[in-house]
Amino acid sequence: MEPGRTRKSMSELRRGTVAFCVLALLDLREYYAVELVAELAGHEALAAGQGTIYPLLSRLRTDGLVETTWQESPSGPPRRYYRLTDDGRAALETFRGEWVRFQTAVDALLMRGRT
Repeated sequence: MEPGRTRKSMSELRRGTVAFCVLALLDLREYYAVELVAELAGHEALAAGQGTIYPLLSRLRTDGLVETTWQESPSGPPRRYYRLTDDGRAALETFRGEWVRFQTAVDALLMRGRT
């Protein structure tokens, strides 16, 4: 695989994974988009800017995985808060199970012969 193609593949993997990381954060509490960006920025491999998060949140909303409410902000205009729907919670639980199997399989292959 060419180096440029590897970067593209990693970008695609990251993009798909970040969606479920956002759902995992929303499983804890409601967030507004800027808070989600800040949370993801705390994990370098997952860092996603507003240009990534807003379209992602829109897609998750269209897919019925999140819903929104507007809430007044103590320091500015109202903010759109996102929370999981029942379908979003079910999708997250399915992903959690699949992720464990996926991670275990990938780790086993990557670490083969390295110990």
